[in-house]
Amino acid sequence: MSDLRCVVILNSDLPAGKAANAAAVISLTLGQRHPHFVGPELVDGNGSVWPGLIPVGIPVLTASNDQLRSLVEACRERQFDVILFPVEGQMTVDYAAFSQAVSEIPEAQLHHLGIGITGEKKALRKLTAKLKLFG
Repeated sequence: MSDLRCVVILNSDLPAGKAANAAAVISLTLGQRHPHFVGPELVDGNGSVWPGLIPVGIPVLTASNDQLRSLVEACRERQFDVILFPVEGQMTVDYAAFSQAVSEIPEAQLHHLGIGITGEKKALRKLTAKLKLFG
């Protein structure tokens, strides 16, 4: 795991609330796909046990929709794991409707709210080095 890192990249046009939602959705999926990122349980001063958190940072960066599209292609070439969160994901709370809407849009026309990427840390840092922190 020490060679792998993950990053969340949000669309630069997102307002704070929608960005927080997109980051949460992407991060939850990253955790499901890569459970090895989760550290050991935490124990507080009272002995209460809490679920482990990721022991390495997760940068949350920003990019335009065109940059996000380019990043998806670059990730494919590098065989990185990519999680897409298209705009349709915030248009309904019905997952079946969301899935149906996405199935009708060609990949080149998807408008991304954000993406999550997991890959070898040096290559991932190089790929995302020019992106700014979200905020």
